[in-house]
Amino acid sequence: MMRRSPTPILALALALATSAPAADPLRTPDGWAVPEPGHHFSFPADHGSHPQFRIEWWYVTGHLATAPGRHYGFQATFFRAAGPKSADGDPAFGTSEVYLAHMALTDVAEGRFLDEERLNRAGWDAGASVGHLDLHNGEWSLRGADGTGPGIALHGGVRAEASFTLDLQPQKPLAIFGENGVSRKGAEASAASYYLTYSRLKATGTLSTGGDPEPVTGEAWMDHEISSSQLGSGQVGWDWVCIQFKDTNRELMLYRLRLADGTADPASRLQWVDPSGGTVTEPFTWEVLARWKSPRDGADYPARVRLGTVDPSTGKEVHFEIEPLVADQELANAPGGGPYWEGACRVRGESGFEAGSAYMELTGYANPLRF
Repeated sequence: MMRRSPTPILALALALATSAPAADPLRTPDGWAVPEPGHHFSFPADHGSHPQFRIEWWYVTGHLATAPGRHYGFQATFFRAAGPKSADGDPAFGTSEVYLAHMALTDVAEGRFLDEERLNRAGWDAGASVGHLDLHNGEWSLRGADGTGPGIALHGGVRAEASFTLDLQPQKPLAIFGENGVSRKGAEASAASYYLTYSRLKATGTLSTGGDPEPVTGEAWMDHEISSSQLGSGQVGWDWVCIQFKDTNRELMLYRLRLADGTADPASRLQWVDPSGGTVTEPFTWEVLARWKSPRDGADYPARVRLGTVDPSTGKEVHFEIEPLVADQELANAPGGGPYWEGACRVRGESGFEAGSAYMELTGYANPLRF
């Protein structure tokens, strides 16, 4: 998320969270830390894991192109959550944390979508380091290029069908979404996260889809959220979008938290990222123009959306249409939380011109999320 906001696997993670860490100045009833306004972030430490919080995820999406001009979208999500503790369990076996990961690749020319999900616990070749960015789940990994620096190395793939290795270089300062350092997700004090984002990363590397690795270049977006109770009561799912605009060095992030009656929770937010990494909150409208129904589970997803908001650089109202590059980008076998749609999109402006690229996440359409 929200992601990326988190994905529906959050439901499983919260269900497994049965133990409590040491007390924190602000915490949930069962003892987990809660994001606090005015928090001072320290890097590279805050790029790493925060075990005093119940849930945490690192989320990378982007658009890639090969030299011949083939277009791909990709998703890589690493997720850490508190896990159950067993009194007679082997401490070395690492039952205190659960690690989940999702990988996906969209081949636009072929209209093909590949995805894979993993669920492991500490001790099963998965982990997240404290103090710097160093994550892995099997051979999938996301690391600071030297363990501490701003360069980010991503290695992922989908089963035996695709693999990619990318160097991700931030093109602008880290953005912090929310108000006073806290991104609210509901009325409850605990329904919040620290939400850190590299909204524009230069991506270079290689991609293999069955043959020899090919050089690729493109742009990516990376979220890191830290929380203990991400959503508020009454919410059944969310719509999340990140947009990277062409030629302006600006981006936009939206999370629309859906209630059971289909309306948006007041905690929903749209925020722009300016060229310096600063954020501005603006009101928004969300109109579904077309829908796509999953042939696997019958979920009825938005397939084309008209987003209205205010451009903070001009103060004028603007509208964008967000349209998937491939209709079927549903992760149908996500462990713990059920199917969700996550995919590469194009963005068109007022007169139909291509304004930028986007990734969109749609959850809770197959089944309402329960936490």
